[in-house]
Amino acid sequence: MKATTLILLTLAAAIPGTRAADAGKATKPAIVLVHGAFADGSGWRHVIPLLEKDGYTVTAVQNPLTSLADDVATTRRAIEAQKGPVVLVGHSYGGAVITAAAVGVPQVKALVYVAAFAPDTTDSLGSLLKSMAPSDIEPALVPDSGGFLSIDPEKFHDVFAKDVSRSEARILAVTQKPIFGPIFETKGPGAAWKTIPSWYLVATEDRAINPDLQRFMAKRMGAAISETKASHVPFITRPREVARIINAAATGNR
Repeated sequence: MKATTLILLTLAAAIPGTRAADAGKATKPAIVLVHGAFADGSGWRHVIPLLEKDGYTVTAVQNPLTSLADDVATTRRAIEAQKGPVVLVGHSYGGAVITAAAVGVPQVKALVYVAAFAPDTTDSLGSLLKSMAPSDIEPALVPDSGGFLSIDPEKFHDVFAKDVSRSEARILAVTQKPIFGPIFETKGPGAAWKTIPSWYLVATEDRAINPDLQRFMAKRMGAAISETKASHVPFITRPREVARIINAAATGNR
């Protein structure tokens, strides 16, 4: 048995590229995906296979959307669970989460914002939305008895996912995850983009976050900026472009 084992190990070592491939995979950062309001981690389902095909370890966080502090804590646990460096990716409200969650966390090597908020410490999501109208999201919000907000299902397609088929948008509307209303007036504890390299994908047809507001935040960060013709959900309708910008962040390609 010992001789057989030695032969097998020798053969494995002799296979060209085996060690190089393993080493290449080992050096890739892990990708941690952070969803926004009215959604959960399954929204990244079109992007995840593309990243995994490229050899990345991928984790999609499931945030409770109960407070910014709760969501930051949940995201930090996901970061800590990775074995090496991390590229942290946020969509929409998820941008505010990654902005706070990466503060003082050297494990995070890059931040990627996908049609996302990128607040400074003086900003709340509400103040950012009001700073550069129009946004169609606020009039479409419906509160429940506990103060959680969701998008009126009849307005969901037009406001949130205009370039998604009506049938798929209906499923997204029915399964949306409400967010606690006071989060929109909460200011973050810090802004990680001030010290961590950032990338930003602007959705030019976005009706939830004004594309000009997206450009303002991206420029303020000094991010590497790309644009795509998409609604608020480019991770659904433009997954290859989203995967491309994440790969650019992972490889440091600006």
